[in-house]
Amino acid sequence: MKFDVNTKIAEILKQFPWLPEELVKIDSRFSIVNSPIGKMLIKNATVADLCGKAGIEPEDALKKLDELIASHKG
Repeated sequence: MKFDVNTKIAEILKQFPWLPEELVKIDSRFSIVNSPIGKMLIKNATVADLCGKAGIEPEDALKKLDELIASHKG
């Protein structure tokens, strides 16, 4: 799956259900995903939305997300 800033977080997590626990490896500010409010917001949020809430540059997050997924695949 190829991601961009408009990709819905819910679509990514559907394909990679292990990802919420690993996102903090990208940046600790992504811990918002594991919070009760974050879980509600994820349903309609895009990568850009999540990065905006966490204060992270989307391009950096996308690169690190690709690296995290590649490392998980082994």
